[in-house]
Amino acid sequence: MRATIIHAPGDIRLETVPDPTIVASTDAIIRTVATCVCGSDLWDYRGVNPVVSPHPIGHEYVGVVEEVGRDVSSVTPGEFVIGSFYATDNTCQHCCSGYQSACVRREFVNGCQADYIRIPFADGTLVSTSDLPDDSLIPDLLALSDVMGTGWYAAVAADVRPGSTVVVVGDGAVGLSGVLAARELGAERIIAMSRHDTRQQLATDFGATDIVTERGGDGIAAAIELTGGIGADCVLECVGTQEAMRQALKSARPGGNVGFVGVPHGVTIACEELFFSHVGLRGGPAPVRRFLPDLIDRVLTGRIEPGKVFDLELPFDQVAEGYKAMDERRAIKALLRT
Repeated sequence: MRATIIHAPGDIRLETVPDPTIVASTDAIIRTVATCVCGSDLWDYRGVNPVVSPHPIGHEYVGVVEEVGRDVSSVTPGEFVIGSFYATDNTCQHCCSGYQSACVRREFVNGCQADYIRIPFADGTLVSTSDLPDDSLIPDLLALSDVMGTGWYAAVAADVRPGSTVVVVGDGAVGLSGVLAARELGAERIIAMSRHDTRQQLATDFGATDIVTERGGDGIAAAIELTGGIGADCVLECVGTQEAMRQALKSARPGGNVGFVGVPHGVTIACEELFFSHVGLRGGPAPVRRFLPDLIDRVLTGRIEPGKVFDLELPFDQVAEGYKAMDERRAIKALLRT
């Protein structure tokens, strides 16, 4: 089969590798219908994360079940499925508490930019649709495997409720998904921080009521001014840098909450400053599996169209171009048809 291998920063190759096989009785093999490049993949592509040796990459996927282990009962061959970037048993106490991404048996599902994928703990990881979806819905369903689920978790972690005022820091696919999540959870005012025209337009389409183009201290000042000098009830931090975290914490009102889902790189938080701010902070890897049934229903009933974050669609053999386009900010998110 074909699989995407990163050899070094900036060096993405499509190579022929052995097909995956059932290893454990709880595994499933799926044929990938679509996959994509994630913003977090760019940490490796840009050399922020070291690439010590060539390895498969990619963790977002939708596809059709090809084979299952003898102990798999919730999905069967021929079904269309969506899964999280973490394989989880969905039965441990952490999973039952809604934090599947902290499952005691979790495994990161890597190498999903490939024709076929082995999914551990298929019963606890994969959710099937009732029928094979229309081709037009593939981008929307693919978005659920990470960015929409992660944006949703950012909003949940920030305690977005009906009537909330929300600030979203980050205009990538996760930040834009966070805007959509905040709208769906009933936010009255959504302030999106973005300096790019196309992303501002999509944020507005997703429900943003205000756009802040400034960054850093100027961005904080603009958010505070827009909220009448008070700050936002809820802030979604969807980047993972020091500047983004500071902007998020400083944009929240006393007693407000920050949901942070950007993978931190070089982020430090002054505990004394946080202590006196009265701002709540919660985040981490999104428990996407927790939200999948609800989000799938919202897509299939036409309530949300998160697939709009894919503004570049390529055949799978052009995966390297997808990375390059996102790295150069020519694309928000690249979808790859296998």
